Amino acid sequence: MDALTLLTTRQSCPRLEAPAPDAEKLQTILNAAVRVPDHGALDPWEFIIAEGEGLERLGEIFVAAAKAAGADEGLISKAAAMPKRAPMVITVVARTQAHPKVPVLEQQIAAGCAVMAMQQAAFALGLGGIWRTGDFAFDREVHRLLKLKDTDQIVGFLYLGTPAVNAPIKPAKDGRQFARYL
Repeated sequence: MDALTLLTTRQSCPRLEAPAPDAEKLQTILNAAVRVPDHGALDPWEFIIAEGEGLERLGEIFVAAAKAAGADEGLISKAAAMPKRAPMVITVVARTQAHPKVPVLEQQIAAGCAVMAMQQAAFALGLGGIWRTGDFAFDREVHRLLKLKDTDQIVGFLYLGTPAVNAPIKPAKDGRQFARYL
């Protein structure tokens, strides 16, 4: 798949099944992530990969956070199942640091670019993926249980696997409608 086709046809795939990316494909996906723009070469990211028992553990973390927040039983049950919507979930963390020329926001954006690069790489490899955030990305109990630092921020959960269905193609948008000249 050429780069322009990838960029103009990529879409999220919310229904994913096994298999997850194998070791070789995962290596390609991670390599794509660390090629994104990174002012100061700070590598402001960490990728926490969950598959198999790791998905169970991520579900337990979501449940513990939901209970700590006083959620009802319905949300607690949903929290346990969330990671199992795909055979692999990569939690992408912006690991920011104080820097005189690279603000925290720029480092977080770089980590966000890493998520997009991983999803595009997965798409190019014939896999499916969806980038989700939601309340757990910002939940301090989730951060604590993942052993993140206070300065870290989850920028997304990238669900990866094999598309379970052919997602309907989104209609193309004209990018000019969102642009203006000075």
